[in-house]
Amino acid sequence: MATHQYIAPYQFKTYFLTAMAAIFWGANFNLAKPVVAEMGPYIAGASRYILAAAIMLLITRFRGESVSMRHIRAYATLGLVGVFGFNLFFFLGMQTTSAVNGALIMALNPLLTAIIAFFILKDRPSNRQLFAFPIGIIGVAIVVLGAGAHIRMSLGDIYILLANVSWAFYNVLVRKLMPKDVSGIASTAGIMTVGAIALTAIALLNGERFILPSVHAGSALLIMTICGGVLSYLFWNAGIAKLGPAKAAIFLNLVPITSIVIAAFEGVPPNQVQMIGAIIVIAAVTFSASAKVNSLSEINK
Repeated sequence: MATHQYIAPYQFKTYFLTAMAAIFWGANFNLAKPVVAEMGPYIAGASRYILAAAIMLLITRFRGESVSMRHIRAYATLGLVGVFGFNLFFFLGMQTTSAVNGALIMALNPLLTAIIAFFILKDRPSNRQLFAFPIGIIGVAIVVLGAGAHIRMSLGDIYILLANVSWAFYNVLVRKLMPKDVSGIASTAGIMTVGAIALTAIALLNGERFILPSVHAGSALLIMTICGGVLSYLFWNAGIAKLGPAKAAIFLNLVPITSIVIAAFEGVPPNQVQMIGAIIVIAAVTFSASAKVNSLSEINK
């Protein structure tokens, strides 16, 4: 007997917010190109997270909360790994790699996170994840190595891979270190503040100066900060609380799709090699995540 699944209004809102978080993250790769064209990679990361941290601190203050210094060691670790490490390699990578390549490399993050969680948290990956991981690696290899006689991996792609590893470690360490007696918003404000300070320090040590970017680059940086930083975090947390990590991970496929669509509108459509790699990576992530989609324990978390 056929059944029809009804999507309640609150479910639609959850799906919409989760999708928007992934779309904002996908757009970050395209928005980063004009930013790094005018600003150094270190100062670009510092500028983005000085703004993001200030916004999160204001939101925390508005909610009548404060950043607890009792958890400074956790905030320092998460801020250095997830904000400083990720953004350092992200902006270095986006200087030379394409937006599409960057987004496709990052699309492997759910599988990479599952592997790292096994070593740190002793969470055994599912059989589907173990099967999908090497397939996803093949897809990324096709994207970054290309085809033909001149097979090589660019320095920008290596940096994005390092950014991916940093973000995967952050995802795992959040589960282990994030304080339970403080709101997620207050904790994130603390994490972003640590990251902003570290990014500013490395920028100044490298002799980079804060500059006033053009309207085009400045607008891109502001959108990355508000939409691809603050809002995406708030939307993603709202989504994952209702859907669970397995079902929410499927929405991450929108990251490379968004970047590909934006690049096409900018007159830089993906080439055949990138499309083949995209199909393989997206299929691998979807296959690995769908194993628990129908699990009530995951959906109702």
